[in-house]
Amino acid sequence: MAALTPDVGSRQIVQRSSLFLRHMRQHRSKSDKVTRIVRLGVSVATSGDVRDQPKIADAASQLLQDVFGKDKSPCRLVYGVASLPLGTPVELEIIFEVRG
Repeated sequence: MAALTPDVGSRQIVQRSSLFLRHMRQHRSKSDKVTRIVRLGVSVATSGDVRDQPKIADAASQLLQDVFGKDKSPCRLVYGVASLPLGTPVELEIIFEVRG
């Protein structure tokens, strides 16, 4: 596995976050119904000596703040892992709370 730099990882996570938000909108979930973002989970495939995983997750946090506002910011879990399914460098989990 090639080294994942914070810049490359940040671009990857923004791309996945944008796809997630587009998918959410396409399936009748309206972003204006989001009352808060409960949790943002980011897994980053890195070697054992890399400690920049939070910098990569910052990009997703910033995008969510830009879309939903700072008052809906989630708690955040960031993990460095040896590998992810299908060889993807980053994996994203977002849990939203929505009203009726």
